[in-house]
Amino acid sequence: MTLEEAKQFLKENDVKFILAQFVDIHGVAKTKSVPAHCLEDVVESGAGFAGFAVWGLGLEPHEADYMARGDLSTLSLVPWQKGYARIACTGYVNDEPYEFDSRHIMLQQIERLSEKGWTLNTGIEPEFSLLKRSDGKLVPYDDTDTLDKPCYDYKGLSRSRAFLEKFVDSLQQVGFDVYQIDHEDANGQFEINYTYTDAKTSADRITFVRMAGSEIANEMGLTCSFMPKPNPNRTGNGFHFHLSVCDQAGNNLFGDDADPNNLGLSEMAYHFLGGLMHHAKALCAFAAPSVNSYKRLVVGRSLSGATWAPAFISYGDNNRTAMVRVPYGRLEFRLPDAGCNPYLVTAAIIAAGLDGIEKTMNPGEPRNLNHYKLSFDELKELGIDTLPQSLSEAINELENSTLFHEQFGEKFVKEFIEIKRMEWVEYQRHVSDWEVDRYAEYF
Repeated sequence: MTLEEAKQFLKENDVKFILAQFVDIHGVAKTKSVPAHCLEDVVESGAGFAGFAVWGLGLEPHEADYMARGDLSTLSLVPWQKGYARIACTGYVNDEPYEFDSRHIMLQQIERLSEKGWTLNTGIEPEFSLLKRSDGKLVPYDDTDTLDKPCYDYKGLSRSRAFLEKFVDSLQQVGFDVYQIDHEDANGQFEINYTYTDAKTSADRITFVRMAGSEIANEMGLTCSFMPKPNPNRTGNGFHFHLSVCDQAGNNLFGDDADPNNLGLSEMAYHFLGGLMHHAKALCAFAAPSVNSYKRLVVGRSLSGATWAPAFISYGDNNRTAMVRVPYGRLEFRLPDAGCNPYLVTAAIIAAGLDGIEKTMNPGEPRNLNHYKLSFDELKELGIDTLPQSLSEAINELENSTLFHEQFGEKFVKEFIEIKRMEWVEYQRHVSDWEVDRYAEYF
């Protein structure tokens, strides 16, 4: 919409404040509340932030402000917060797009696709846990949601419908085409599916999803958690990315019915996939960016029988034990978890995929087998490698990655690595309840 159309939209909907929103390096939403009559300032100059106060912006207290400039295409109501609208912003410093801004990094990679006349479409599947506090601990909201294998359970879905209905209604009011909601494989875990769109819109929307889920749950005295692995014995929360590239006419360039593997993939899609496979270990640092991520991304089983987590650098036809599943004619990249920064993951996917296309990388043969049932020796014989099993390992892989240093910039990657190494050190120093219970009187 134009600026004048946007002003009219705010007036017609009695919007009093606009949330000028961006994300920090972790993907956490940051905002300022701006009176509606200042919309033009947000779009043209930006809302000002002290960059040193935000994780990962690489700014010192004595340096210029970080200016969050609104993208009018993202202006929408905030249905759970009457009188408010939200606009997604890109960061500027000294009147230039800022090299540490996650959304800017993504837009740079999208521009590389645009120069070829291509658009990346993504469909992101957000999984989350609906929790409450009991005796100081977070537990599933529904006390009766206790099945060992709760996936698709009617009772588990029905008894959380008050939250789910408000959540879905808020998304539908701002244009999300929600087409299904289900109870996932952990107690208190759910997934909402809505129609795919271009990668920029998808990344902006997933940030909105997290804002909506968190605040609607909070109003009900609950917690909507996007923590990757809240329960050690249950499946974790993922953000599976469905991927396809189309041309300017909207044709799916990943699709080819003549594929000899019967996966419906074009040669271009296989090369893109080859890039994801080749750069998987370094890409893992962005897709699984927390200490907790590697409690999800584990080789092994959960109480329900499988973790569903893609710990193996492999792909296959409808194979949910591989890093990439292939629903006919597109890719499902299963590595990202619910705690990732969607802008950085999108940028990393494009960077890796384009590298695969430019270098005609071969992803190898599809593997239509249950990776969970194979030993490490059997996997090695098949040439199947595993993903990093700790944040430290993933960061080491990123540090050694030429691609991401080149595409994201040395300064940004250095900042990301430094922050994540700090997180790892803090984790290593933490003394857990398990350690106290085991060792306090052991010796």
